Amino acid sequence: MADQTYDAIVVGSGISGGWAAKELTEKGLKVLLLERGRNIEHIKDYVSANKEAWDFPHRGRRTQQMIHDYPNLKRDYPLNETNLDYWCKDSEHPYTEVKPFYWFRGYHVGGKSLMWGRQSYRWSDLDFEANAKDGFGVDWPVRYKDIAPWYDYVEKFAGISGNKDGLAVLPDGQFLPPMDMTCVEKDVAARIKEHYKGERAMIIGRTANLTVPHEGRTNCQFRNKCWLGCPFGGYFSTQSSTLPAAQKTGNLTLRPFSIVTKVLYDKDKKRATGVEVLDSETNKTIEYKSKIVFLNAGTLNSAWILMNSATDVWPDGLGSSSGELGHNLMDHHLGTGAGGWVEGYEDKYYFGRRANGIYIPRYRNVGNDKRDYVRGFGYQGGGSREGWSRQVAEFSIGADFKDAITEPGRWTMGMGGFGEMLPYHDNKISIDKNKKDKWGLNVLAIDCELKENEKKMRKDCVEDAVEMLTAAGVKDVKGWDGDGTPGKGIHEMGTARMGKDRKTSVLNGNNQVWDAPNVFVTDGAFMTSASCVNPSLTYMAFTARAAAFAVEELKKQNL
Repeated sequence: MADQTYDAIVVGSGISGGWAAKELTEKGLKVLLLERGRNIEHIKDYVSANKEAWDFPHRGRRTQQMIHDYPNLKRDYPLNETNLDYWCKDSEHPYTEVKPFYWFRGYHVGGKSLMWGRQSYRWSDLDFEANAKDGFGVDWPVRYKDIAPWYDYVEKFAGISGNKDGLAVLPDGQFLPPMDMTCVEKDVAARIKEHYKGERAMIIGRTANLTVPHEGRTNCQFRNKCWLGCPFGGYFSTQSSTLPAAQKTGNLTLRPFSIVTKVLYDKDKKRATGVEVLDSETNKTIEYKSKIVFLNAGTLNSAWILMNSATDVWPDGLGSSSGELGHNLMDHHLGTGAGGWVEGYEDKYYFGRRANGIYIPRYRNVGNDKRDYVRGFGYQGGGSREGWSRQVAEFSIGADFKDAITEPGRWTMGMGGFGEMLPYHDNKISIDKNKKDKWGLNVLAIDCELKENEKKMRKDCVEDAVEMLTAAGVKDVKGWDGDGTPGKGIHEMGTARMGKDRKTSVLNGNNQVWDAPNVFVTDGAFMTSASCVNPSLTYMAFTARAAAFAVEELKKQNL
């Protein structure tokens, strides 16, 4: 049998796991990268990447059979015909909803890095200091100055396009040239800036889509098919970026179909010795040994692994000595916003299908603004022209109908809110001892809900969107407050938070488990609060930082 001892084991191959593999291999460590799902090879396995709607039997939409087979996935956009095999099967991966929670997962090499929305924003000290200032959660053990160099580092490699906007609430980064706003977006942005005297800004989204060739990858082709896998490498994913870099070193071993069931722990040395793996194809159990372990299985799965580990020492699992393992689950709450249509501009259009939109950074509870809730929200959206799928009221059939839908429709403008959710101790996960998955493993029970702070915020999120669009001259503006069920944002965070005190946190300021310092958690589980911006860039920065620290500690023989 092949050697089963490595310098490092990385569990999970998504956005953070890919970064861990890249950084550790490039620093000379022999690394085993474990992925519970199948392999997806760059370009070769993007089987739908060049298909159009008419190439799918049901034009890419969902069928009644799919709705029946995917009771969880059907609750939002992931259920469709174009990339269904990128999402895990509900029947094989059940979970228990103590309260409604949408858990959308992709189990394959690359994880959700193949399907993510790619919006990439830095945190500011407003975010890192929030817990300490308003008393929710525990204080972050780091500040922006600690992470800023690592944001620089990961942005330069990943390739983030954006504009330097000079906003304190949203620090600028190492950007590739920005994408263009549409003519309507530019005018709406100018009117918002004028109306609010510069206190609110609408900017082009900062996205992990290349606008120029970068790191051997081709720039975005403006096809807006990112969720199918990009054969050009036009956006950052494990397959296009970190995995090739790790493989280039010759130090990486990739093993798919490997479900990590626990971290192996030596209670005398107070160190992890490796991991136990269940081969998902053969159902055989294998042990792999290593000096360090990086858990990057996804927020909830990393916590699940910890809960199943070292239970002979701590009944609630490795990292549970503080009583915080599994607690403080967060997501961004969505489903609020407004939209309308815009007069004029009929002689204007735009290039291609831009895989990006606009962003309105947080302005509530910033500076002198004080609300009856804490934290805040941002908006994502855009202005575009209606296409062939719009309803044409005057016609329903015939030549006139065909002629009408070959012309672009009127311009529309909309924005949807992304609100911060506070880290509540009683928003939690636990192991359901009465329900098992396809492999006989106990599943997670999720007990999470929005509370009064989020509900108050959502009212502002709707009213402000209506107010801004109306002030910008948008017509027939209508607001909405729709489905805000946690999980819908697909930004699960918390459950193994960082902190300054081992009595109130699972990890220290270097992402080490207090009770096993050679175990690092650098996916969303480490998050101590949620901010209101998309979190993936922050996972990348913390992962690169933790990997550098881990290698130095290995050299000093501290691990």
